[in-house]
Amino acid sequence: MWTRSHSIVTKEVTKEQMWKLFADVNNWSAWDPGVEAASIKGKFEKGNHFNFQPKGGPKLRIGIVEATENRSFTDCTRFPLAKMYGEHTFEETPEGLRLTTTMKVEGLLGFVWRRVVAQKIVDDLPADMLHQIKTAKSL
Repeated sequence: MWTRSHSIVTKEVTKEQMWKLFADVNNWSAWDPGVEAASIKGKFEKGNHFNFQPKGGPKLRIGIVEATENRSFTDCTRFPLAKMYGEHTFEETPEGLRLTTTMKVEGLLGFVWRRVVAQKIVDDLPADMLHQIKTAKSL
């Protein structure tokens, strides 16, 4: 299994603001320039899924495998012979709110999907997380 994480600590947003940002899947494309389209029917909760299309990429169905309001969620994208997990946590610390995103890829063809998809996501995490904070501040 391949795993990479990025964390940032901030006092600019609350865990409630970050949760609100992510749970509103239908508006991801309004604030994330890398998202062509995203939609969910029903609640942002374990067992549900959402449709997602990155700019220039294929339409995907992503499952929500864990969701704890204002604390964390994990999504799972299934590829041929591999799975990619995105774990997102919001942890209060004395220094501020620690936001962590961990990407994991597993499976027989995991090495392919790491190169094609996951590595770019990881490379973009520092800038993307700063953008998420900036957007969540207004919620």
